[in-house]
Amino acid sequence: MAHNDKSGGEKKKKESIVDLSKYLEKAIRIKFQGGREATGTLKGYDTLLNLVLDSTTEYLRDPDDPYKVTEDSRQLGLVVCRGTTIISICPVDGMEPIANPFIQHE
Repeated sequence: MAHNDKSGGEKKKKESIVDLSKYLEKAIRIKFQGGREATGTLKGYDTLLNLVLDSTTEYLRDPDDPYKVTEDSRQLGLVVCRGTTIISICPVDGMEPIANPFIQHE
């Protein structure tokens, strides 16, 4: 059953700005506002980029230098990550280069 909006047309289903389906059941690294970083296996997500990670490990920061991540870590297990706090998401096993959309090609 489709819902109608105020103009009488059908509402479109909201789509996520990022397609994370190719990373399901794969290891990803997340950076959060405030400087925390974690890796885990992506188990699920929604259109607001709330993520569910399993086997999650948080990497701790150097107390003397808040910009440096140390090798110290702690196991968190199953975690729900709120999408509004996520700064970046990348696969652990490599990245895929994309063309820069801001460069003007002549």
